[in-house]
Amino acid sequence: MYKKIMVAVDGSEAASKALSEAENIAKTYDAALCIVHSIGGDSDAEKKAGTEILEQAKSSVSALSVETRLLNAEVEFGLNGVTEAIAAAATDWAADLLVVGTANRRGLERFFVGSVAEQLVAKVSSSILLVRL
Repeated sequence: MYKKIMVAVDGSEAASKALSEAENIAKTYDAALCIVHSIGGDSDAEKKAGTEILEQAKSSVSALSVETRLLNAEVEFGLNGVTEAIAAAATDWAADLLVVGTANRRGLERFFVGSVAEQLVAKVSSSILLVRL
């Protein structure tokens, strides 16, 4: 059913759980796995931190075919920039399934901070699996 699975990671516990789910699905369907992380700038420090998150994520999975992509979000768009970067990557890679962890924010925190996962549901045409803590 799924041949190309993309998972977005950010170093959080929710992202770790999403990665585990994506790995299990990739193994079940013998699918390729692409791990993505979005940074909000071009600084060497951000690139290094993002690369470390991707390397750690990749080393924690044992799926057969794994690649990583460091995405550059438009900083001025905040969370919308992250959402756009992930949505574009999913489209470019032709992902069948996008797996994303969600922190399940409520109330004012959700109003002010927003939810990348929620925004992705509206922007991505592939299937999306939201993984809760």
